[in-house]
Amino acid sequence: MSAPEEKQNIVIIGGGIIGCTTAYYLTHHPQFKPSVHTITLIEAAKLANGASGKAGGLLAAWANPSNLARLSFDLHDQLARDHNGAELWGYRRVQCGQLTAVVSQRKDTSKLESSSHPNIDLGKWWAGDPKKSSVLPHDLDWFDHKSAQTYEEFADTSSTAQVHPFQFTNSMARLAEQSGARIIMGKVEHINCCNADGASESTSPLTSFDDLTQKKVVSVTYVDKITLEQHILPATTVVLAAGPWTPTLFPRVRIHPLRAHSVTIKLKRPVSAYCLFSDIRLSDSRPTVGAAKPISLEIYARPNNEVYICGQGDLDIPLPPPGNAVEISPDTCHDIINAAMSVSDELRNGKVTGRRACYLPTLDVGASSDPLVGHTELAGLVLATGHSCWGISNAPATGKAISELIIDGKVSCMDVASLDPRRIR
Repeated sequence: MSAPEEKQNIVIIGGGIIGCTTAYYLTHHPQFKPSVHTITLIEAAKLANGASGKAGGLLAAWANPSNLARLSFDLHDQLARDHNGAELWGYRRVQCGQLTAVVSQRKDTSKLESSSHPNIDLGKWWAGDPKKSSVLPHDLDWFDHKSAQTYEEFADTSSTAQVHPFQFTNSMARLAEQSGARIIMGKVEHINCCNADGASESTSPLTSFDDLTQKKVVSVTYVDKITLEQHILPATTVVLAAGPWTPTLFPRVRIHPLRAHSVTIKLKRPVSAYCLFSDIRLSDSRPTVGAAKPISLEIYARPNNEVYICGQGDLDIPLPPPGNAVEISPDTCHDIINAAMSVSDELRNGKVTGRRACYLPTLDVGASSDPLVGHTELAGLVLATGHSCWGISNAPATGKAISELIIDGKVSCMDVASLDPRRIR
């Protein structure tokens, strides 16, 4: 008779798209056994509370890093086919391009010059050699053709798609629960560890930069959101997928939280499936306006007559504690709304249904930096964070890689060497 398999208590910290997708792939791994693997996800506020519920949902096979992007794009397609993603989370293929537009002073552009803080590129602009044209595609009939100066198509439906991130994240969580995962609403206070050699069973919170190579994870301490009672949950493996809040539990990771604002507008009719990167500027040559930079917007048409519009990032307001509300700038939202409405009659005649802000977990502001996916120096602690603006797109490949790493002991679906968290010192 073979010896019983050693029980594995896997705790995922963070109920965003990375944490929920990781829970999905763990519970759907071919070797997953509920009698052996206990999967618990802990979220401080609500599922998809951060960028996972407020992002645009662009999926791209051409995203960064390439080792995650192509696989993740294919996995998104597979998930949609397996679980009716078109209906449940708005999955569909889209066209993608970037354009410049000049706005006439006849439009309401009074707020375009109001922003004084420096904006930061979110990192999605195409750097290749697209096809340039001064003519918009014939089916892009919801953008003002007279305002458009140049249009560059750089991706089509073979490599670009979209989802509704809030719906996708919650669907992954629900599917993981149905397959055996447990979801707890509570704030994790500490990841607890002890000596790896077993010389001492005493545990201590992971709060310093001690020599982690001599320790291992044993539990997490959290406070239940409803009862406010403190609990200690045993853990053989902890997956830290807390996005911009990762350093609060693992200070060795230096994440620069980049705030991004967005709005949604409900239209009166369906519009063609395009995701646009736009530079919009005033035609007026007055010194106060002519010196201003163009306002850059990401404009994504969604199913159900909705358009999502996101501006550039800023570092104006520090990251709030986990579970706390993010401060929204009314002026920034006003800028986004006015700029978008100035180049589209469809948007101008629509109804603004949401103004929001979230923080992106960037490892290096203003530059491209790969996320951290894999083991740390602390035995039992795995990172899945730092995805910046590509977290929605790259979540499935991240979740699949983490599930293989934990259950199989190695990642087979892709090469994750460049994502190793131990490269960060």
